[in-house]
Amino acid sequence: MNNSIPKNDTIIVGDVLEILRSFPENYFNLTVTSPPYNKRNNSHGWLVKNKKYSDYDDHMPEEKYQHWQLEVMNELFRITKPGGSLFYNHKHRWVDGALITPFEWISKSNWHVKQEIVWDRGFAANMRGWRYWQVDERIYWLHKPIDNYLIGTELESRHAKFSSVWRIKPEPRTNAHPAPFPIELPTRIIFSILNSNPGIVLDPYCGTGTTLVAAKILGHQYIGIDISPEYSEYANNRLLEFENEKTRVEEEKAKHVIDDSFVDRKKRGTVSWPYGPKPKNELPETKPK
Repeated sequence: MNNSIPKNDTIIVGDVLEILRSFPENYFNLTVTSPPYNKRNNSHGWLVKNKKYSDYDDHMPEEKYQHWQLEVMNELFRITKPGGSLFYNHKHRWVDGALITPFEWISKSNWHVKQEIVWDRGFAANMRGWRYWQVDERIYWLHKPIDNYLIGTELESRHAKFSSVWRIKPEPRTNAHPAPFPIELPTRIIFSILNSNPGIVLDPYCGTGTTLVAAKILGHQYIGIDISPEYSEYANNRLLEFENEKTRVEEEKAKHVIDDSFVDRKKRGTVSWPYGPKPKNELPETKPK
């Protein structure tokens, strides 16, 4: 562990744990990532067997996989600045009929769980009838508190207006990667958390570089890690041609608008709730009978 200052705006090819251990403490502002799901472990569906990663078979004993993820998460905690966040995308899985949730190892990590967001993909890959079609994944917002202050910093209203269910279509699968992010997802996270403040964004399983492209377009520095030279080359080419993806990023940013925030209405004394009494100045005028 040499804890050398890493070179920003780059992709490092290699083992994720070895590379994370080489980074200094309290360096990154934000991590947005999605690890391999270990989906081929005891799974025999035609789709799972054909979703293969480059340079990684996604087939660990479950106990070893969870221990690996816990180690990665704790290294990410170490290298994140106080007040920083990790957005960790994973999903519920069933192995031999038993439910396995990511919270089983997340809850053992050093992170404070700030929120669980449901990513409604609107599409079910597994269409068998063992259970209702699973169209959702989870995005865990994990926070590194400053001086044990668990509440943290409040989001601006234009960002906080989004619900805890994100209806974002998945990216069409291509030959480049079996499970790419839609760029709207990291864009929403990075724009909400860093806002206009410059920061350093990390993706330790960067794949084809979607998080990195979003960070670059939004004006932040970035570092990606991936074990696959093939994916890394693809991601570097995307970063060179980032202008091609600016439209989708700008369309997501345009959704972060609010005309009359809660804070402004509170200052005016016009805060009202849909199912509660309205303030007097918001009651409709009534004519005497």
